[in-house]
This record gives sequence, structure tokens and C-alpha cells, in this order.
Amino acid sequence: MSEQINLIVNGESRSCPPFCTLPKILQQLGYNPRLVAVEYNGEILHRQLWEQTEIQSGDRLEVVTIVGGG
Repeated sequence: MSEQINLIVNGESRSCPPFCTLPKILQQLGYNPRLVAVEYNGEILHRQLWEQTEIQSGDRLEVVTIVGGG
């Protein structure tokens, strides 16, 4: 049985498998993890913590894509 957990991403309800790390959920949602900044439950999460950050049910993510230009 494939259980899913619920979370909020940019104000929208989403789901992912349990024990999913932040880079995996970003890829699942179609983001390039190298080109985004992430607010995790109200705090900017440093990139070096992403691999050890396991998404929990009810978590809130705000994902901002980085855009270059001049």
C-alpha cells in the first residue's frame, strides 16, 4: 500500500511519499533544486540542510525560482 503525506507548497495542497527529502520533493514538483530558494515552515532553509530535511505531513514550503537578468 502506497501511503502519501500532505504538505502545502506555495499555498497549494500537495502530497509526496513518506520519508521524502527536500531535493526529492522539489524534483517531483518539477523544480530544478539548483535554481530555487526554499522557505521551510516559515524559515529560509540553507541548501546544506536540504538532504537531511525529511518532509513531514503538514509542512509548508515556499519555493522561489531564481531568475537571472540584467
